[in-house]
Amino acid sequence: MIPTPSRRFVLTRLAGLALACAVAAPALAQERDVRFQLDWRFEGPAALFLTPAAKGYFKAEKLNVTVDAGNGSGGAVTRVASGSYDMGFADLAALMEFHANNPTAPNKPVAVMMVYNNTPAAVLALKKSGIKTAADLNGKKLGAPVFDAGRRGWPIFAKANQVQNVAWTSMDPPLRETMLVRGDIDAITGFSFTSLLNLEARGVKTEDAVILPYATHGVKLYGNAIIAGEEFLKKNPEAVKAFLRAFTRGVKDVVADPQAAIATVKARDGIINEALELRRLKLAMEQTVLTADAKAEGFGEVNPARLSLMASQVSDAYATKARVDATAVWNGAFLPSAADRNIFAAARK
Repeated sequence: MIPTPSRRFVLTRLAGLALACAVAAPALAQERDVRFQLDWRFEGPAALFLTPAAKGYFKAEKLNVTVDAGNGSGGAVTRVASGSYDMGFADLAALMEFHANNPTAPNKPVAVMMVYNNTPAAVLALKKSGIKTAADLNGKKLGAPVFDAGRRGWPIFAKANQVQNVAWTSMDPPLRETMLVRGDIDAITGFSFTSLLNLEARGVKTEDAVILPYATHGVKLYGNAIIAGEEFLKKNPEAVKAFLRAFTRGVKDVVADPQAAIATVKARDGIINEALELRRLKLAMEQTVLTADAKAEGFGEVNPARLSLMASQVSDAYATKARVDATAVWNGAFLPSAADRNIFAAARK
């Protein structure tokens, strides 16, 4: 006859099992804090990150994510590198430049998900200037802040379109479109979805503006990506995966209902013009996220050959101290599955 275990024995075993399960629980059983740095202010495109936060998608992944406004991609890269932020959103070219100019720096950020598959950089002019094509930029006066992505990548655009003898004027960002409207300069570089709306705010009609996107003028640079600090990646790989899952879920909501997404931006910054930011968001999505290249490569992914070409182009255009190593700036191992990243299916018919 097999003896029946005592009640005390059973309770002791159950308690031991419970303790073992608690010890073996994954790191994300406890909520993980993630400090996230945007590249710019709380404008339309920020909805991509504010939506999953507002809808609790990060919380569902056991993440406590704080999203802060930024003042440029360069700042986002350096703040993540310094450890002030765990993750961020920055132009891939700015990340490449940091790597190549700081080869021995600790905690160099790494891109883990491509969001703007095509750079939003563009040349903008007014029709009355006579500029219609890239060839018309020869010998013209261009203006942009010194850190503008389009200006930094100008040598790539100029080479692809055989543009020469351009004179540059530098200014603070708020003066860029104003100087163009005043006629102080012939053309500007900037993010298309920002500069166009800024021109309209200064009385320029859409049909009176000329837009020459880099992406359709022989410049196949990637745009902004989600980045993470090297140490954060090593210590919290599951948190990074969880962040990207929640983010992707939020992007699908933004694609399906951009207007609702803008409400999350309004909740964060009450002074925004919702109609204006809705238009900015839609332009950003059309020109950088929901593109033919993104659909072909898969949202969030990169094409290795294209990435290598960009690394070489940035090395030359930015005159970096060392050549950019494409394999060092990108790690796609944390991405959700290709099926989960199919944001194109979320678009309303």
